[in-house]
Amino acid sequence: MKYNRFEELPVWNAAIDLAVQIYQLTAKPQFKSHYGLRDQIERAAVSVSNNIAEGFERGTTQELLTFLYTARGSAGETRSMLDLLERLGSFSDLKSEISNLKSRSEEISRQIRAWADFLQNSPIRGQRYLTDKTRRTSKASQDREEFLNQLRQFTEKPPESQK
Repeated sequence: MKYNRFEELPVWNAAIDLAVQIYQLTAKPQFKSHYGLRDQIERAAVSVSNNIAEGFERGTTQELLTFLYTARGSAGETRSMLDLLERLGSFSDLKSEISNLKSRSEEISRQIRAWADFLQNSPIRGQRYLTDKTRRTSKASQDREEFLNQLRQFTEKPPESQK
C-alpha cells in the first residue's frame, strides 16, 4: 500500500497513541514531584511520532531511514524510562499500566525496524527523485508485472471443460 501522508501510516498512529497514553500517565499525582522524569518521558514519547513524520516529509529514502532510526531510538528511550518507573517504589501502583506502555513502545520499535529493513532493500530513492520519466518507467514495469502474473494464473489453471 502506498501512503501519501504520514498521518496514514499505522506506525505513526501507534506512536501518537503511545504519546497520548504517556501524557495520561504523567498527569497522575505520582509525577507531581518528578518534574524532570515527567518531562523526559513525555519528550521521548513525542519524539517517536515527530521523527516518523519529519522523515516521511523529507522526500528521500535515505533521510527517511535516518529519521526512522532516530524514532526507534526515542521508542527505546521511552521504554527505558518506563523501566525506570517500574523500579521506583513511588510508581508501584502503576505497574500494570507501565508494563502495557512498555509493550506498546516495543511493538512500535519493531514496526519501525521492519519498515527500515524494507526501505534499505528497496531501489526507491524517494519522492524527491521522481520525475515524469521515472514515474512512467515505474508504471510500465508494474503494468508488465501485473500482466505476467495474470498470464501465469491463466496458463496454470485448466479450462473449465477439462475439469
